[in-house]
Parts: sequence; C-alpha cells; structure tokens
Amino acid sequence: MLSSEAIISQGVEHPLRIGIGLDRDTDKVMRSVKESSRFGEIVVYRDASDMCRDLRSGLIDAAVRGDLPSNEAMSSLKEVFDIPMTQRVAILEPLRGGVFLLAPVGIDEGTNPADREAMAITGSRLMRRLGGEGTVGVMSAGRESDIGRNPQVDRSIAEAMAITESLRSKGLTADHVQITIESALDHHDVIVAPDGIIGNIIFRTLHFLGGAKALGAPVVNIDRVFIDTSRVKEDYCDSIALAYRLSKEGRA
Repeated sequence: MLSSEAIISQGVEHPLRIGIGLDRDTDKVMRSVKESSRFGEIVVYRDASDMCRDLRSGLIDAAVRGDLPSNEAMSSLKEVFDIPMTQRVAILEPLRGGVFLLAPVGIDEGTNPADREAMAITGSRLMRRLGGEGTVGVMSAGRESDIGRNPQVDRSIAEAMAITESLRSKGLTADHVQITIESALDHHDVIVAPDGIIGNIIFRTLHFLGGAKALGAPVVNIDRVFIDTSRVKEDYCDSIALAYRLSKEGRA
C-alpha cells in the first residue's frame, strides 16, 4: 500500500529550483521554505504570473501554488501555458491509509466524459510514477440498479460505463465503481468523480472533515510540474516534496 511517507521521504540526488507562491501567510510559507531546503533552492513569488512564466521558461524546475489565490494562480497558468482550462488531480491519504488520486477536483473541470477519461489516463500514469498501481475506479451518481429513477443519474451511469470501457480498450485496469467510493478504494488508487463539483466536495469532505492528508493537486495538462494547494494547509513541505519528486521523475 502506497503511503504519503514513501512519496515525500526521499533522498535528494540533484537539487532543483522550486517556486512557491506567497500571498498573506508569510510565516507559514517561509517556514515551509526553510524546512524544505534539502530539495534545493526554494524561490518565493508574490506574483502568480511571474512564477508561471519562470516555470514555463525553465528558470524554475517546478512550482507550488502556496497560499496565492486560486483564481489568480489558475488564470495565470491558463494564460502562460495557453490552455483553455486546468486539469487538476488531488493526491490524498485518508486516515485508513493508502494514497489515492482523485480527479477532477476543480468545479469547472471534468464537465464532459472526454475530459474525465483524459484525466484518468494521465492520473493513472502519474500514480505509477509515484509507485502506485494506477488502477482506475470510475464513479457515477448512482448504482446501476438505480437506472430509471432519475434522468440525471441515468446519464451519469451511462457516461461512467462508456469511460470505463474506453479505458479498458486502451489497456488500463478500470472498473465502474458506481457511487460506492467507500469500497472503490479497496482496489483502485485512481478515482474519477462524476464531475469536478462532486470531486471538489469529496476532496473537502475527506480533507477538512475527515482528516485525510492532502499532498497537493498536480496540474496534468501542462508539460511542467505545478502543484495546486489549499490556502488553509498548515504547511507546504509535503507539496514541495511532491513537486521535487515529480520533477525529478520527469528528468529520469
């Protein structure tokens, strides 16, 4: 079973330059910078656009949002990398243990089956890079036995089943796990929510109410490492470690 400790407790082979955003909580961000110095030079940015431009140009090897406002950071990413929207996948470790990846988690992300399938593919690949299995559980808004009760649920189930079949045809291990996330985590380490709104609610419930660790949410539709983070995290050391791990893996 993959653990957050296995992901973030790693040796440093080649120090990197990692950017982190700073808006208001100077003490929290700067403490994280100091405690993460083993990964190389941690560069503090107060402007999201500057950090994104330096990320794209290669002046920094990876970036962590830190406590910059989400709208500012995501808008800068979209502008600098010329993408219509971001695709974020959250890496979580519930109290029961076992790291898994949840996507989509942005309220404007994963609005159509093609986007959710693409995030499942990139998410599975990312989990395997981190040492996981990359097995995909595709959620829907109900059980298959619920078909006929609600047109919205019917549509969600049909989309989830189609995504599952498409993923299998591409060689991925995937199952339609229906609405049962509680059992889906027994056999899958990539969970695809029915849309970004539901994914965001799952994330918030697990992290803020359920005590799950949230290492961060890599943006998977750019060719650089950017880790989205919550402004209310106690520190960003684990997110910086994740940024280092993914950037290092990308260089291998």
